[in-house]
Amino acid sequence: MRKKERAEAVVAALKQQYPDALCALQYKKDYELMIAVRLTAQCTDARVNLVTPALFAEFPTLESFANADVSRVEELVHSCGFYKHKALDIVAACKALIDRFNGSVPDNMDDLLSLPGVGRKTANLLLGDIYGKPAVVCDTHCIRISGKLGLTDGTKDPVKCETQLRKILPPEESSDFCHRIVLFGRDTCTARSPKCGDCPLQSLCKSYTPSSKNSPTVEKTSAAS
Repeated sequence: MRKKERAEAVVAALKQQYPDALCALQYKKDYELMIAVRLTAQCTDARVNLVTPALFAEFPTLESFANADVSRVEELVHSCGFYKHKALDIVAACKALIDRFNGSVPDNMDDLLSLPGVGRKTANLLLGDIYGKPAVVCDTHCIRISGKLGLTDGTKDPVKCETQLRKILPPEESSDFCHRIVLFGRDTCTARSPKCGDCPLQSLCKSYTPSSKNSPTVEKTSAAS
């Protein structure tokens, strides 16, 4: 099976397993998603979702974030880790949205990457979820599992992984594929103890062997999740 055919089969299987391909982060406004994604660096979505309600309540508008006291933002996001850098980036990015983009989250990669704290992973997620554009969000789950499935060459480099996946994923499915691969990585193909014996992608996985069952030894391309 060629990689493109394998990718299409994986997309179909994940679609059946996870009909709703929704972002795990909770937000109501576009810029709130930008902020939430920045907070996820070295932090779980679950933790971010515990922190953002109070953060968004105290700073209910983009303008209030742009004029926020960074030290107060630090206090509110402290439990997400790397809080000083994150607080600085959040305030600076909100100022940039007002000063340079008329208060709107940009709809293209170059402008998004010009914002403080926004890298390709964040930019892709924003383009996919806000604007419905083809996007490949290469987080640790996507990188790890794409390698195991044989969709990539096993690279751990996010940009190389993105480039390889863009060549084989149907563009209209790529953003949802990334959301679904995260769900799959959390409940089945976990980094430490993958449930290979119960995996719905057994027949499509390059790393699966019947003898592996649920043993973590099948994790040939493991990475921290």
